[in-house]
Amino acid sequence: MVTHLLRRCGTGLLGACLAASLPIRAIAAPPRTPDETVECEVLIIGGGLAGTAAAYESLASGRTVCMTELTDWVGGQLSSQGTTALDEAKRQRELLYYAKGYKELRDRVERKYGRQNPGDCWVSASCFLPEDAHEILSDMLRDAERRGDGELKWFPATVVKEIDLSADGRLIDSVTSIQHAPAPGMPPLNTERLSAVFEDIYRYEDSERFTKRIIRFVPQQTAEATGPADWYVVEATETGEVIAIAGVPYRLGLDARSYLNPSSPVVESDPYCTQGFTYTFAMERTEEPQSQTMPVYYPQYEPYFSYERQRDNIDYLDFVFTYRRLWAPKPRPEAKAFGVSAVRPGDISMQNWTWGNDYRPGTALDNLIYSADQLAATGQLEPGGWLGGLRPDTLRRGEENAYSYYYWLVAGITDSQLGYGVKRPNPSHRFLSGFDAPMDTAHGLSKFPYIREGRRIIGRPAYGYAQGFAINEIDISRVDYTDDYYESALSPSSYRTLRYALAGLETPGAIAQRAQPAEVPIRTRAAIFPDSVGIAQYAIDFHPCMTLSPPEAPGNTEREGVRRAHGQAYPGQIPLRAMIPQRIDNLLVAGKSIATSTIAAAAYRVHSFEWSVGTAAGATIDFALDKGVLPYELVDELPTEEPLLQELQTRLNRSGSPTAFPNTSIFNQDWADWRVW
Repeated sequence: MVTHLLRRCGTGLLGACLAASLPIRAIAAPPRTPDETVECEVLIIGGGLAGTAAAYESLASGRTVCMTELTDWVGGQLSSQGTTALDEAKRQRELLYYAKGYKELRDRVERKYGRQNPGDCWVSASCFLPEDAHEILSDMLRDAERRGDGELKWFPATVVKEIDLSADGRLIDSVTSIQHAPAPGMPPLNTERLSAVFEDIYRYEDSERFTKRIIRFVPQQTAEATGPADWYVVEATETGEVIAIAGVPYRLGLDARSYLNPSSPVVESDPYCTQGFTYTFAMERTEEPQSQTMPVYYPQYEPYFSYERQRDNIDYLDFVFTYRRLWAPKPRPEAKAFGVSAVRPGDISMQNWTWGNDYRPGTALDNLIYSADQLAATGQLEPGGWLGGLRPDTLRRGEENAYSYYYWLVAGITDSQLGYGVKRPNPSHRFLSGFDAPMDTAHGLSKFPYIREGRRIIGRPAYGYAQGFAINEIDISRVDYTDDYYESALSPSSYRTLRYALAGLETPGAIAQRAQPAEVPIRTRAAIFPDSVGIAQYAIDFHPCMTLSPPEAPGNTEREGVRRAHGQAYPGQIPLRAMIPQRIDNLLVAGKSIATSTIAAAAYRVHSFEWSVGTAAGATIDFALDKGVLPYELVDELPTEEPLLQELQTRLNRSGSPTAFPNTSIFNQDWADWRVW
């Protein structure tokens, strides 16, 4: 069947074509009757930052919420992925212009430590410890539950396995999940690295390591029907698992170059080149040199590592150490050249470095997130066949790369980009592992890798979006599209369409006059969406895949052209249409799997965005249940007036979760102050 579809679809948008062509999946009978059936109004699959925000909003609205999470921590990139350094845009942070819950999170961090930046890092205004992020977020959920009279049913160490659809395929009727716990006599969770247990936790059967509980989630039973959907499911996983299992159209990897995404380096889509993923870890500066043990696989990964760029008059290791330093025990008034205090023994740094513990596969031989055709070929789309949709061997290599990077930092003498003479050993460090260490794992790596990009839905066809709604590069980028590159890379008609699309209020006149591209002005703002339910701003920030396999191969380079769009972005919005998948009416998408191109996704992936989109998901679900409507009905008549949509937006804005940045209307062409850095 896959071969037939390949012939029919071609290589472009293969994931979308496969998902649209496959029949509705039937649920497989688990090997035994579910151990528990759990009712809820809102089922959130994935307890990352977006899932946590959706739960927070739903609980504050008095809803019964079930939330599953593969790890045993809430917070995703802020906790279990170890990236406890808030990525924030400069102007947005200066104004503290965020969703209400995100501002509360920042306030609680400051109250806990007595300062906003207890790590005194220089990449962020707030760096702190992952365990504290988990505890703060857990407290926020408990407080929201109490304040709103909601109910949270929390299922850690739980993965999604099956999705049961209604007869017409329009609604999710039930979801089957698997919760794992250590088998008798086995060590606690987070003892083994994720790659060693990944596929095991998705299998129904008990194993030597784990006992399993099969949990079936169903709508909360009420005395009378409340509307077209009895419950809602939120896709908040890190890689878009629900999207793949449910068979809704999606994209993965690089999009084909077009006037919407003119900086794309490829003329046909490439599902194998996604952004690199990172196993973070913590290291401590010590008074005395420590004994350092070289991993047996270190020579394989050593050719990759680098400090990246030549910098004058700095200590390179101190520069990298303080980049995401999470803990500096005592306040220090003195500052170094790069704006933070000197490193002292006892300081703890989290490592997340592009030419370090980033692992950046980009071919069909080593990609982490299986494409649609790979999933079909390996049987993961068959009933009962889902095993997480990731390549365990690539997870393993990412883990080995992270351990090797630590050894390179403390003992290495090579540098792949800067050559010899730059890298010097500094053994006065300790790799932190154990359940009392920042990552709360026996092995010392984060519980789950930091995922920058996963599967991304294609929204429903809409006015102006015949192929399905998406946020694209030209909606947010500050790239100079008058550069000669764009006129040469695009066909004449595509280049003309690009310039017309960027003309803003001048577009109708330019089209009517058939103006030449060079005569058409370019707007100095982002696209403004009438269905915005949240805000997001960050740089279009790429960690590109590598050209060859394996990524650590000597002399390997980043995939050419991927960074062309890298750089400043205007403040953006989160349209409700980007959260609504095709086919299924009671599924909303939060997190990094909303409908974006790969270039736009590079900006829509940071902490404050995840909170804002999670807030929007929770608020939209509460509104839909109250009004007895489906979310797509709020936007299906755009661009004509949608009164219910406007009512939802008013609710969000009045509750302190803005749907637009201040003074950013279509009539304001001066957005220059909205800088990321």
